[in-house]
Amino acid sequence: MLFVVVMGFVALLHAEETEKRMLLYTPYTKISVPPGETINYSIDVVNNTEGLQTPDIYVMGIPHGWKSEMKSGSYIVNQLAVMPNDKKTFNLQVTVPLQVNRGTYRFVVHAGNEAELPLSVMVSSQGTYKTEFTTDQPNMQGNSKSNFNFNANLNNKTAETQLYALIAAAPRGWNVIFRANGKQATSAQVEPNSTENISIEITPPGNVEAGTYKIPIKATTGSASGELELEVVVTGSYDMELTTPRGLLSSDITAGDTKRIDLVVNNTGSAELKDVRLSSSKPEGWEVSFEPTAVETLKAGESVDVQAVVRASKKAIPGDYVMNISANTPETGKSVSFRMTVKTPLLWGWIGIGIIVVVCGTIFYLFRKYGRR
Repeated sequence: MLFVVVMGFVALLHAEETEKRMLLYTPYTKISVPPGETINYSIDVVNNTEGLQTPDIYVMGIPHGWKSEMKSGSYIVNQLAVMPNDKKTFNLQVTVPLQVNRGTYRFVVHAGNEAELPLSVMVSSQGTYKTEFTTDQPNMQGNSKSNFNFNANLNNKTAETQLYALIAAAPRGWNVIFRANGKQATSAQVEPNSTENISIEITPPGNVEAGTYKIPIKATTGSASGELELEVVVTGSYDMELTTPRGLLSSDITAGDTKRIDLVVNNTGSAELKDVRLSSSKPEGWEVSFEPTAVETLKAGESVDVQAVVRASKKAIPGDYVMNISANTPETGKSVSFRMTVKTPLLWGWIGIGIIVVVCGTIFYLFRKYGRR
């Protein structure tokens, strides 16, 4: 019975001693975070004694490569003064490095020799020391006159600020422009564990052929680099030229006669033209046909000779007539105005000369016969 009384008295003294000691308190003593995370603890220093306490505040056991800082407001603190039966709060900031192994790490916060607070951090995944260069849209399609605009994210997963050189291995004649913070640049500075948006504008040369082009992009420093591959699908541009072998868009013809006009259709685009059909808008009473009437295929940069067979109206009077000749595909078309000059038929010229001769002879005869009277 005496032993029980003594043990109860000792327990009471221990409880009173515990109540009167210094305490450190935070609700989150064991948390899980990914590599590179910064943890902010709010820690209370509780003074349950009857006197003013000024304990030194420090952390022991912080893993190698981790960073810690204790602050109250905007000040870094190493010691706190706490009134009797009062508490003060400070913030402990712990930064987990990016290059860290997965596992559980422990350290202890001390308030002098009076109180300590064990804390545990579980790193949820294996850390890295690298750069990631990514885009959500690595493929774009357009014609040869298009500008291809990509958005990429440059993620610096290192513990240091990196100045990345931006490099594109584009085919000859292609133009690649990088922009960081909205400004054209050849490099980008990225803070540790931060991401920078990089816009990439790619312009193909005007004579590029239709096809798929892969363009490697790299962001590199002396110690880290990231790469991505962009793909541009060029469908080609559709354009053509309609002219004559000498570029002359005029000719002459006699009313009622037929004339063959040589034409040239040039594929000046970068894509193959299919089913090129020829047509005309002609004066009333005229007839126009083509040989051939259509061109099945015409590759980029190639040309084909075509003849327009023009028959002028028999009633056409001398003068200039305009007809429009067109070459069309479903994708593009070209039209030219061709001027035809109608000349008087040779027979009518001789008839006119004959009439003049007859008139002159008649006047001469009348002059001889009646001139002396």
